[in-house]
Order: sequence, then structure tokens, then C-alpha cells
Amino acid sequence: MTDANILLLAIAIPALTPFVVAALGSRPNLRDGASVIASLATFAAVLTLLDGVIGGARPAITLLEVMPGLVLRFEIEPLGMLFATVASGLWIATAVYSIGYMRGANEKNQTRFYICFAIAIAAALGIAFSGNLFTLFIFYEVLTISTYPLVAHKETPEARKGARIYLAILMTTSILFLLVAVIWTWNIAGTMDFRAGGILEGKIDPAYVPFLLALFAFGIGKAALMPFHRWLPAAMVAPTPVSALLHAVAVVKAGVFTMLKVGTYIFGVGFLGKTGAADWLMWLAAASILIASLVAVTKDDLKARLAYSTVSQLSYITLGVALANQMGVIGGSMHIVMHAMGKITLFMCAGAIYVAAHKTKVSELDGLGRKMPITFICFTLAALSIIGLPPFGGAWSKWYLMLSAAEADQLVIIGVLMVSSLLNVADLLPIPARAFFAPARGQVAHSLGAAAAPVREGIEEAPLLCLIPICATAIGCLILFFTVGGLYEYLLSIPILPESLP
Repeated sequence: MTDANILLLAIAIPALTPFVVAALGSRPNLRDGASVIASLATFAAVLTLLDGVIGGARPAITLLEVMPGLVLRFEIEPLGMLFATVASGLWIATAVYSIGYMRGANEKNQTRFYICFAIAIAAALGIAFSGNLFTLFIFYEVLTISTYPLVAHKETPEARKGARIYLAILMTTSILFLLVAVIWTWNIAGTMDFRAGGILEGKIDPAYVPFLLALFAFGIGKAALMPFHRWLPAAMVAPTPVSALLHAVAVVKAGVFTMLKVGTYIFGVGFLGKTGAADWLMWLAAASILIASLVAVTKDDLKARLAYSTVSQLSYITLGVALANQMGVIGGSMHIVMHAMGKITLFMCAGAIYVAAHKTKVSELDGLGRKMPITFICFTLAALSIIGLPPFGGAWSKWYLMLSAAEADQLVIIGVLMVSSLLNVADLLPIPARAFFAPARGQVAHSLGAAAAPVREGIEEAPLLCLIPICATAIGCLILFFTVGGLYEYLLSIPILPESLP
């Protein structure tokens, strides 16, 4: 089988999975097993392509020519391969986790959940492998529409409201900004293909570049750049598996991946650097990093706190684009991997807490770590990675972003990144601290002013199918620190300079 056919297979497996899931809807064990098998098969197909891409191969296939110059086309390059590997790999963890969570929480409409989930993964891979802006836009919209039922899954008034906000913001930004940017790009460049070094230099007046960049930046609403970020906290009404993969990995990472891809292959980081067109975006991203972290500190709802933490962390990747140098692209790309591994762990821990203890507020977690030690140990490890402390993977992406800021002579941005890490400490570490060290609620003192009487507490963890993926991804945060050399070498292969012309 050729690489082009394997590329199609990687997208086709999750795209066909909904039909299998629907057919097995009355047999839950087979239905859930089919979802896990599909995730394994998809990841295997993606890995089959990885060696070739590392070796310089660029598999491509054209499916349909809508009209001259408007083609539905897939092509794999290093940045897309990275996103596809992350999304398909973490689908496995979430597919297993979903079984434990959905059954443990007695969620309804589980067949519909797995159907929409698989479609969303197929859309994410379509985005990763897009060979041009037209193809990316199509799958970007499919991802939005397919995840709407997941956000509204609980069918409560709160869920429906959150889903409406989710859909309204993402569809509005896509139509009013992103679609206009795509058409403008096609009009001035005569192509929508992704090319090394970009396609705009010499074809657009530099004075207009900031405006086109703004259309892309705000049109890519899934990047959750302020002020178009409210959809992400609103989407936290979804079941935790949705929050874990689709809103910690596939949906939000589709957004920041698109920002990286547009910056690298449409504008070109060299062109952005020469024109200074991305300077405003750099400061907006820096503001989003700090403001979202400050808001996160104020949130008592656990998933809301994690959501605003995600808004902050996504802006790191946008910042990498705006710094307009190779180190920024490397740091931003690396942060896709590091943040995905850490944040999926945090969201799965939040779900485990809900399933086992029915707690959703940070203020309700006092003493719970002694009942759920595995969950809160994993939460702590992932939080340390998000903060950026060694020996966890998140330390490296922040390090390379700081090197990028130094290369761009933006010392204030280095300060922003350092302050952000301190705010991450304030956002995340009080959660396990309360869980492990605060007296459990309901304990009473022997007398006024006396220490609380100890209470014998048994272990009451979430189901095993929840714990296994949580432990795997938490360990992954540690492994990434020690294996970053290979990832760095791989990211050096992302083409920054324009292709040489014959």
C-alpha cells in the first residue's frame, strides 16, 4: 500500500467508525470495543507514515477538483504529521477513558457520543493532512459541527446554552473572518497551497499584511485568542472525555495548529519578521496569556479553571507564530505536544473526581487526595508540566519560546512567560495541595481551637478504565522531558525558508 493510500486510510478509519458504532449501538461492549480498536488502527496508520516523513517523504493525494485552482487535496508535511500523531495517539487514551467515565457517570446517549467523537477525530486528521487552505477550511468546519452535539450532550438548559455559545462564536468567526481571509489570499496569491516560506511575499502590499493576519488570527476561533475565547469555558458543560480530548487536544489544537500552519506556509515567518506585521499579535497573545491565567485563579469550578488555563496556554503557541523566527515555530510546535499531554491528564483527573466523588468545585476537594491518591498524584505531575518545571515536558517548550523571544530582542516577552509560570502555580498547585493537606470536610475539632480529629478514610478511586489512561498520560509528561532531543531534531525539519525555484 502506498503512503498516499495509507494517508487516506488514516482519515477513513475514524470516518467509517460511526457506521460501525451505530450498528453496534444495542451491544455496548462491542460498541465501545469498536471505538478503542478504531483508535488503535488510526494511530498505527499514522505511525506508518511517520518514518517516511522523517526521511523527507511528502505523501500527497488529490481527491477532487471543484474548479480550477480549488482542489480538495491532502499532503503530509512535518507540522501536520506532528498534530496527527498527537491527536490519534491521545484518541487511544480517551477512548479507553470514555468507557470508564461514561458508564461510571451513567451518561445517556452513549452511542451518539461515540459517533460524533469519531467524526471529530476524522476532521482533526483532515485538518492535519490538508494540502491547502480550501481543504483545511472544509475540515475545520466539519470539526465545529461534529462537536456541537458533544458539547450539548447532557441536554440540560445549561448544556444547550453552552453549546449555542460554542457554535455561535466558532461559526461566526469562521464566516466573517476566516473565510474572508481565505478568499483574499486566493485572490492575491492565485493559490491556496501551503508552501515553505509562504505564498504572499511580493504579492501583497506590506501595509495590508497586518489586516490579513488579523482576519486569520480572529477567524481561527479555535485558537481561543481573546476576545474570541468564551466558547471554550462555555464548552466545559460537555462530558469530561469531550473536554479532555476535543477541548484539550483536537479542537483547540486544531486552532493553534492552523495558526502555525498559516504563519509558516501562507505568510512565512521571514516575511512576518521583515514587515513587523505580527508585532500586534505578539502583544495580544502576551496579554491573553496573563489575563486568562488571572481569571483562572478566581474560578472555583474545577473545569472552568482548567478551561481558562487552556486559553492562556494556547496563546503560547500563537506567541510562537508572532515572534516570527524559527525558534518560535519550534517552541510553539513543541508546546502542542507538551500542553496536550499535560492538559488531557488534568481534564481526565477532573472527570475521575466527578465519577468517584461527584465533586466539581475546587473548594470541595479538601482532603480528597487521601481518598484518591492516584488521581491527585497524576494531577500534580501534569500540573508541574503545565507550569514548566523540570523534569517534565512543559519545561522545554517554554524554554524554546524564551529563546525565541531573546532572538527577537523581546525581553518583555521573556518576563511575560516567567510571570505566566508563576500564575500557573497559583492556578493549579492549590488544587492538589488542598486535596492532600487540608482537613477533609466534616472533620470536627475536639475542642475550640484544637486540631481536627483524624478520620479513617478508604481509597475510593474512579474505575480502572479511567485510571489507566490518566497514569499513562501523566507518565508521558515525564517521558517527554527526557526524549525531547528527537522531537527537537524533528521540528528542525519544518521548512522555514522559501522553496528554491527552478
